[in-house]
Amino acid sequence: MAGAGPTGLALACGLRMAGVSVRVIDKAERPSVASRALGLQPRGSEVLNRLGALGDLPERSVRMAEVATHVNGRCLVRLRVGRYAALTSWPVLVNSQAEVETRLRRRLGDLGVEVEWGRELLGADQDGGGVTVQLTDGTVRTEWLVGCDGAHSRVRKVAGIAFPGASVVERFLLADVRAALPLMRDTASVWLRKDQMLAVFPLPGGDLWRVVASAPPDGGDDVDSGGVAAVLRRELATHAGVDPSAAWEVGWTSVFGIQRRLADEYRRGRILLAGDAAHIHSPFGGQGMNTGLGDAENLAWKLALVASGRARDGLLDTYEAERRPVAREVVASTSGLTRLVLGESLPARAVRDHALVPLLRRPVVQRLLWEKSSQLKVGYRKGPLASRWPRLRSAVGSCAGDRVPDVECIRDDGSRTRLHAELGSRWAIIAPPADAQVYVDHARRRLGGAAAVAALSSSHAHGRRVMLVRPDAHLAWSGTAPAALDAWLARTLGDGLPRTSQWQPSD
Repeated sequence: MAGAGPTGLALACGLRMAGVSVRVIDKAERPSVASRALGLQPRGSEVLNRLGALGDLPERSVRMAEVATHVNGRCLVRLRVGRYAALTSWPVLVNSQAEVETRLRRRLGDLGVEVEWGRELLGADQDGGGVTVQLTDGTVRTEWLVGCDGAHSRVRKVAGIAFPGASVVERFLLADVRAALPLMRDTASVWLRKDQMLAVFPLPGGDLWRVVASAPPDGGDDVDSGGVAAVLRRELATHAGVDPSAAWEVGWTSVFGIQRRLADEYRRGRILLAGDAAHIHSPFGGQGMNTGLGDAENLAWKLALVASGRARDGLLDTYEAERRPVAREVVASTSGLTRLVLGESLPARAVRDHALVPLLRRPVVQRLLWEKSSQLKVGYRKGPLASRWPRLRSAVGSCAGDRVPDVECIRDDGSRTRLHAELGSRWAIIAPPADAQVYVDHARRRLGGAAAVAALSSSHAHGRRVMLVRPDAHLAWSGTAPAALDAWLARTLGDGLPRTSQWQPSD
């Protein structure tokens, strides 16, 4: 695969855990140390944990408690985040993308794969048997090529996949600084005044902060990379009352624009896209890296089954069918939120100041916003893998396609465990102990060897109904007959899925 960011590394880890050989190339000469994306939503932490890559990241991260929003100098609302333990025990973690990548590379190394740095993809030609990839230093033959190479994806371009969209904001300023700011270390602070915005996020490492602001319209040459820190210092003084003469040490700075784009397709033949190569959007809400990790986990188990010969390649079309609607919704919601927060017009600022911000004080609104940003309610009920049976009265996933919570379970040897600890590259059967083995035998015969399926029982299961949980912690199937499970697996892994990609290789 091309691209050694969080998406590419997570996908590679998932494939290796399933026993699939992978190679990861990146045109950069070495790993980036720039912080770039910040923050792991609870769903992102779950993915890393299932991959065995989370490590000590929670201990080394800032645990975000709230977002304090100021309008015209007054703090009007404190939005609580990460306190709804019914969905997850993971908090919102603030850390740099570089730290996330470090742990994913370490995990991938433990699985026997090292990133091949300084290898740029120049082109790719595919046929019915694989893809021939042209690199700066030679040619590589592979069965599948996945583009995880960012917004300017070369893989997407050589595949001929369109990437329509538009600009949302022309210029934003960003700097990571070390300074003794008079702000809470568990709080993201936002100031809104007319059409200007300033946000400050605490970073791990003492008095380390990220400062982000919309570029002033009369900034001129002050907003090039050399003048970013000076402009942000003035913005802090204006909006937050920070002494402009206070000492601070400037690290990474950036001037960037915000675009919203969504690939027309996620798959063309043997070439697939994931992460920023497939979708880019506003960073408002902290969804970018987490959406890419979700792509990687969804694709990993499907590509592993196809690559191992246990499923036909039509299964890969369900990756786009499940994940592209998620990205479409994220692109739309973050773009709308960005425009509203920035108040690009007088009516927009009036709605923001007198309706939107006061509405955020309501507990039910805060809960709904947190659930949405956490990505814990992302589901695939409308996808091609979800059957249409009635809702189950159970805490372990209501319908096929729903995320299954990390419930306590009992292994077939009597030891206690958590559901998500048994996943990663494996599936799980949750069934009463007396019934488990026959279902496990059916699943193992279709999905792989003895290590492919975990047999579990749980007090959260409903009656004698048996549940098959996917490696990405979504409910695959539920029922009371082993033959029905076998039929579902045969249909899912075989020819029963409609193809959404009509591409055929040319002669």
